Amino acid sequence: MTYPFKSIFRQIPALALLLLLSCTNGDKTMVAPKPPVINPPVAGTTFTNPLLSSGPDPWVYHKDGYYYYMHTTNTNLRIWKTAKMSELGTKSSVLAWAPPQTGPASGNLWAPELYFLDGKWYLYYSAGPAGSDLGRQRTWVLENASADPTTGTWISKGQVVSPEADYWAIDGTVLEQNDKRYFIWSGHNGVDAIQRLYISEMSNPWTLIGPRVELSHPEYNWETVGPPYVNEGPEILKHGDKTFLVYSASFCGTDQYALGMLTANSTADPLALSSWTKSAKPVFTQNPANRAYATGHNSFFRSKDGQEDWILYHANSNANEGCVEKRNPRMQKFTWKADGTPDFGVPVAISTPILKPSGE
Repeated sequence: MTYPFKSIFRQIPALALLLLLSCTNGDKTMVAPKPPVINPPVAGTTFTNPLLSSGPDPWVYHKDGYYYYMHTTNTNLRIWKTAKMSELGTKSSVLAWAPPQTGPASGNLWAPELYFLDGKWYLYYSAGPAGSDLGRQRTWVLENASADPTTGTWISKGQVVSPEADYWAIDGTVLEQNDKRYFIWSGHNGVDAIQRLYISEMSNPWTLIGPRVELSHPEYNWETVGPPYVNEGPEILKHGDKTFLVYSASFCGTDQYALGMLTANSTADPLALSSWTKSAKPVFTQNPANRAYATGHNSFFRSKDGQEDWILYHANSNANEGCVEKRNPRMQKFTWKADGTPDFGVPVAISTPILKPSGE
């Protein structure tokens, strides 16, 4: 609204106007407060999303002062090593594994995840026969005894398979709870093509000992945009006395691809379906105004000084770009609600300066 200041001032007597502009309180003059000064971020303290021009299914693992980053390349497995996640785009990748030209794990390499377990590195990935037939995808694991996963030799430990059923299985991740280790993945039940989340106990980093328990399947409207109907990309996040299983829902080729969440007590039996509570609403979803579509398949990391929690995820920068290499990796800090659950907020707009993770 615009005010007619000149006409107002004509109606104010000179003395009143003087008092209005400069009031005294004893020997101190009261002056109207100045607006707060907002200093722009200092150069070198910010970064912008996306981190890379392409990078579906981004994953990061922090060890000994370095972040090891991976994403789906389809043809091989590559690792980026960086001391600062905000500088990921300036680093080159190292080839960790090139698959054989033929065989059951020769093509369509997806969703790699890297872990340091029992004194060695393990790299889990999804793959199937080379070609366009994706119905034979399974989960596989490699082992490396080197202290640095970008060096040394990777040895195949074979397929990570449930003793109960060898069905379509992708997006494997690891949960450690109650001094036990569990594998969680997205798979089929042998009856339909709906992607469900399963969990099984592990006897070592490459062996499942069962039983195979279904934890979640698409049931809400925001989980059933497709077909296919999908729960996939399970990731573990721990905070306080809670364990969260954050997953991706709806078909990755739709703009509605989003994150859902299961919650359990940190000491509960993760094989018991009753231990988990499923969120009825997505916890992170698209934001067209910020050019973030199909937001999903995430991972988590802590800032270099251990004071901040960050989510790393992929998104498309435009509508209807599908489930291909146009998906790019992005990261942003998140906070925690009073009830101890994560508050991921909304996707930050691309090309917007964001303060680097603390400690960088």
